[in-house]
Order: sequence, then C-alpha cells, then structure tokens
Amino acid sequence: MVIMTTTSSPTFLPVLERIAEELERTPGRGRAADYIPALAACDPRTFGMAVAELDGTVYGVGEWRQPFSAQSITKVFTLALDLAREGDELWEHVGREPSGNPFNSLVQLEYENGIPRNPFINAGALVVTDRLQTRTGDAAGELLDFLRAESGNLALDFDQEVAASETAHGDRNAALAHFMASYGNIDNEVPALLDQYFRQCSIAASCADLALATGFLARHGIRADGSRLLSRSQAKQVNAVMLTCGTYDAAGDFAYRVGLPGKSGVGGGIIAVVPGRCTLCVWSPGLDERGNSVAGVAALDRFTTLTGLSVF
Repeated sequence: MVIMTTTSSPTFLPVLERIAEELERTPGRGRAADYIPALAACDPRTFGMAVAELDGTVYGVGEWRQPFSAQSITKVFTLALDLAREGDELWEHVGREPSGNPFNSLVQLEYENGIPRNPFINAGALVVTDRLQTRTGDAAGELLDFLRAESGNLALDFDQEVAASETAHGDRNAALAHFMASYGNIDNEVPALLDQYFRQCSIAASCADLALATGFLARHGIRADGSRLLSRSQAKQVNAVMLTCGTYDAAGDFAYRVGLPGKSGVGGGIIAVVPGRCTLCVWSPGLDERGNSVAGVAALDRFTTLTGLSVF
C-alpha cells in the first residue's frame, strides 16, 4: 500500500474544512482528563481530524499530524489481534453487551462471576490484553508493531511519561484485574499484566496514524499489505461491538448521532469506520462527563450528516 498525504480531495477535504470551521465557532469543549496528570494539561480546544480511504490515501484538517495519547482506542487493535489468534474462544471470557456503567466500574463483575460485559470497558480490555500476552509474550509490543505497520509510521512509540502516570494512579485497574483473577479469568501475574496494559494505553499517535491503522476494519479484515488479519465475519463482529460498546455508557447516543462503529479514548481521540469506504480519526482533548470528546462526537455527527455515510 502506498500512503499518500495531500491537502486536496474532491471528496472529503471540503467537508473536513467545513466541520473545522463550524467547530471553531462552537463554545464549550469539555475538559481534559484530569485523573491522569500527564493528560490534564492538554488544551481542550485543540482539534484535528483525518479520513483515510481504503487505498491508504489520507486527508486531514487542524492538528491531524500531532501525536496524542491513544488510550482506550488501542483496545480495538488488541481485540482484533487476539481474536485473530483464538477466535470465538475469546468470547467465553468477555461479553459483547453494553455495560451501562462507567468504563472503570467494578459493579457488574461480582454478580457476573468475573466476566466483563465487553472488551472496551477497562475490565474487558484487561482480559483481552491478558490473553494476547499469553499468546505473544509481549502484548504491548505486538500492538505497537501492528500500529507501525498499518499506519506506515515506524516512529510510533510508547509515551513513558503517560505510562508512568497511569501506573501511579492505577489502583482501580489493579482492583479490576485482581478481582477477575480471583474468578480465574486472568492468566498472567497482575503486576505484569498492568504493565502491559498501561504501556498499551500510552501509545502516542496522530489522527492520520490511527485512521490508517483502522483501515483493516473498513476493508473487512484485510491489512494494508493485502494480507488477511480477520475473517469478514470477525471484522463484522469487531465493528458491531464498537457500535454498541465503543463509547462506554454513551454508546446509544453515539450510534443515534453518528451512526458508525466508533471507539473513543480519554486522550480525546475517536476512531470510526465506514465499512467498505473509509476510516476516520478525530482528536480534541475536551471530554464530556462520560469520557468522550465533545468536539470529536460533534465532528463525526456532522461528517455523517454532510456526506450521508452511515451504516444505517
């Protein structure tokens, strides 16, 4: 695949420019994630957005080349990497249903016997990372290699400051992991798992990088080099779980407004998939009370409205 970067597109760039102009006039952008000190200093009004077509052509506006903390967006890629290795066995250890609770909640785990509701809440992502770690010996490294290959950006890396910040404030994630381990749903030692998980979430990437890296989901499981990562059915499964669970307990509202499979992260990024057509990534660090980018959701809402591209 040849990755093209350009400043003109007959299809998408005028739409992106219009969205950026509209958002610039919009007051109120939420607030940056303050429970991770390394993210708290981000300007909530920063904005970038990129669209990647199936052949790797990518367009963008704003700070679309500026790396940011991918955070929970990475959960999509670890899910795909593990699903490619173990198939449906994964779903015996993590569910596929919306949680209806905050992404770091412990509430459901006890009465559901240590099985998280879905792979995108923190408990579910810990299970997926644990299983990928068992199969690869370095889940975070496997993820980084994948993102570098799909984005074409070999400079992608972990942000050690962010990883250290999350480690220092990771008591709730540790509690989730220990609790699931007590039910036999975690294979690796919890400290080693947490190290992998925090490194995973710390990866810094731009809108262009993440839009390109998500392309395999728009190509029904086909990677940038033409090889197959997921079966067409598995790609459909990942997209379906993104649509219903990708924006935490706001997934219903996101599906209503945007109408695309999406996954958000508390770094302010959101990826979205138009199967068979393109992938998107938008970044703006100001979050709403549910942990989703205020401007990011608004931008994707406008994109699907202006282009008519949706899964519905």
